Amino acid sequence: MSNLPSDFEKPTDSSGELILREYGAYFLARGGAVPPKKVVFKDEADVQTFQSSVEIDQQSVGGASIRLQSAAMNALQKAVAEAKASGVSITPRGSGPSLRSYSETVTNWKGKVSAGFKRWVPSRVSAAEAKRISALTPYEQVPEILSLESKGIYFSLAFDKSIIYSVAPPGTSQHCSGLALDVTEYGNARVRAILAKHGWFQTISSDLPHFTYMGMQESELPGLGLKKVGSGQVFWVPDI
Repeated sequence: MSNLPSDFEKPTDSSGELILREYGAYFLARGGAVPPKKVVFKDEADVQTFQSSVEIDQQSVGGASIRLQSAAMNALQKAVAEAKASGVSITPRGSGPSLRSYSETVTNWKGKVSAGFKRWVPSRVSAAEAKRISALTPYEQVPEILSLESKGIYFSLAFDKSIIYSVAPPGTSQHCSGLALDVTEYGNARVRAILAKHGWFQTISSDLPHFTYMGMQESELPGLGLKKVGSGQVFWVPDI
């Protein structure tokens, strides 16, 4: 926590603390990266204000048009070039692998919430309660859903763990910052090593294709309060 910027808005509730613990490595990004100063963006306007405050670069990578903060894009291009020289590829994965809008994160969230209520109403959640929560803004829904999960009423894909392991709550996705990229070759150790050399690391243990631009060497990460978890594929997460 002491390594976070002095003007960082530290979470004041359990849901914010959970999100910081699971997604928070990128708040420590360096190397020209500009991370957000809050755990959750409140709405589309909040995300747009942040995105307009940073320099975003758009380039074609692996045949896909992607958008990232300029420092992240420069590092990625160097990694792509090194990978090509080594006989491997680094290509974006999926239809939205880089910068995302707030509305894109809302769409994924609503789908999981809707499916969860279909699973739990009326056995664990009343129809009235489900209707009340569904009528809230996405920002207001997040603590409500996480509160239900504290009682074992899970909204993940298989309804056996927290929704945050299936989808990032609206306004919390690292993709909104322009510092994240989903990579097709995430299982290739050589690709991971090249990306790490250029400041890109895996920081969300539940999202295997997801890489985060941290803008530093791996040896620097522990000194900022990050710990290594996993075997084979290694993830750097907040040590809190």
